[in-house]
Amino acid sequence: MDISGEQHHDIRHDIEKRRLDAHGNVIEARKEGIGGAKIESPLQKHGGRLSKGEEYCGTCYGAEESDEQCCNSCEEVREAYKKKGWALTNPDLIDQCTREDFVERVKTQQGEGCNVHGFLDVSKVAGNLHFAPGKGFYESNINVPELSALEHGFNITHKINKLSFGTEFPGVVNPLDGAQWTQPASDGTYQYFIKVVPTIYTDLRGRKIHSNQFSVTEHFRDGNIRPKPQPGVFFFYDFSPIKVVTMERNSYVVMFIFLFL
Repeated sequence: MDISGEQHHDIRHDIEKRRLDAHGNVIEARKEGIGGAKIESPLQKHGGRLSKGEEYCGTCYGAEESDEQCCNSCEEVREAYKKKGWALTNPDLIDQCTREDFVERVKTQQGEGCNVHGFLDVSKVAGNLHFAPGKGFYESNINVPELSALEHGFNITHKINKLSFGTEFPGVVNPLDGAQWTQPASDGTYQYFIKVVPTIYTDLRGRKIHSNQFSVTEHFRDGNIRPKPQPGVFFFYDFSPIKVVTMERNSYVVMFIFLFL
């Protein structure tokens, strides 16, 4: 999300995420148990249980936008809550989520990690990119506040294999490439504050590469402080008001020109 209000949720096409087990191995498939506890028929919007031959219309638990709206799945209830700006703090109290065994499915994935790679386009204004507990634990797009029913904290230990803003060019140094951080005893929020500097690189043949380089500072907010910070890894980026022009010369001396935007 950036300061202009533009948000990119659950980007699919340019970002790929792979689930990893506790040893860093890719999880190709998981064997699910067969059967389960017997539960009652779905709860109807009017309060009774679904009868044979009756059309199902589940309640949205007060988040309906109209009298005709139905929420027939845990995801639809969550979406209705999201539109209201509410947090689904206890999925066990939601009939649809109980029938889908929502909380248990989330808990079975505790201890896992993930590998994320890809690219995305952002506007040239300040914004942030973050990785936080949410959809990565379940397919229903649940938000972080909605996971508060889970008992344990989240381990945000991470390694950045590569992070860049724009096309690579000769001599560029990306300070976060290979950076890693191990979480101490308590959970919390790890923050990277990035200053992006627009850069134009011109080679000997006059070909130009429009790109960026950046500097970074880091900060960890302990989860024991109050108010408790949202667990996750956050990249807050802002663009510098200057532009760097780099020109390659035959003498192998590189000329730097700073332009104030």
